[in-house]
Amino acid sequence: MPRAFARIAFTPRVLAAQETNGSRQAYRPLLEGADRDGPEPGSQLGPREAAFIAERNSFYQATVSETGWPYVQHRGGPTGFLRVLDARTLAYASFAGNRQYISEGNVAGDDRVALILTDYAQGRRLKLWGRASLLEVAAAAQLSEACIDPAYDAPVERLVLIRVEAFDWNCPKHLPRLYDKAQVRAIVEADRQRRKD
Repeated sequence: MPRAFARIAFTPRVLAAQETNGSRQAYRPLLEGADRDGPEPGSQLGPREAAFIAERNSFYQATVSETGWPYVQHRGGPTGFLRVLDARTLAYASFAGNRQYISEGNVAGDDRVALILTDYAQGRRLKLWGRASLLEVAAAAQLSEACIDPAYDAPVERLVLIRVEAFDWNCPKHLPRLYDKAQVRAIVEADRQRRKD
């Protein structure tokens, strides 16, 4: 578990809950002592995270309203629509949806977001924290070109740029194993081929 994650997630009340429930000692080293030179562990995406993100076709994004209520929204698109621009920056094209604009309104008041990306078939889950900004497509031509897949038939309303603050690979315990249609077809076809041979 990286230090950047602990710095954000382990608030005083979380630390108190860890103490009460007996897990505080295991996590204590994450917040103690000075970091070595260089980036804080868990604050920059590496090749493992970039590859995982590139394979996803959906994620969940949480924002916070000005009244303090969290809001979680599913975001979907073609595989790889959430782009890793560099070790600290993500971006995606926001497609037209139900037109409630709750996430957009929340980000306008508080730019903090949290994302959960899950590979149900392999039992892997990545949590990300960052700060989001919304960009108009016409005002960000180069980013639009990087984020918009012309083969995906959905209107793009805007672009979302996320500056990564921290990430953590989540425990897979209790994560159901689910497969999409393409994965099931591949499994069935591989089984058919195995039976032929």
